[in-house]
Amino acid sequence: MTATPDDELWSAIGDPSRCQVLDLLVSHGEVSASWLAERVPFSRQAVSKHLAVLERSGLIGRRKQGREVLYQVQPGRLDQATRAMTGRAALWDQRLAVIKRLAEATHAATKENSRNDE
Repeated sequence: MTATPDDELWSAIGDPSRCQVLDLLVSHGEVSASWLAERVPFSRQAVSKHLAVLERSGLIGRRKQGREVLYQVQPGRLDQATRAMTGRAALWDQRLAVIKRLAEATHAATKENSRNDE
């Protein structure tokens, strides 16, 4: 079974450490892995692994400047991710509304049954 782009997206943003790396890239623009490693509580090697996952998902890109590799957010993919999360949130809102209606109906029926039993 192969991963879909959305599977890779959810996997990439589902890890708090990757989100921390992504947040730094969003707020600071184009930076190196070494720069990132100085600002996170995990190793340079871990930063590299997180960057690879973020890059595979399309959320970030890189370019070489001399001997240094600089990473930056890919705004288009980040926008797609935002829309995907908004859509997912809307589905959960709908599901929660249904659960709330069922709970309220059950509560009302239980209350009515206890009145009838008195």
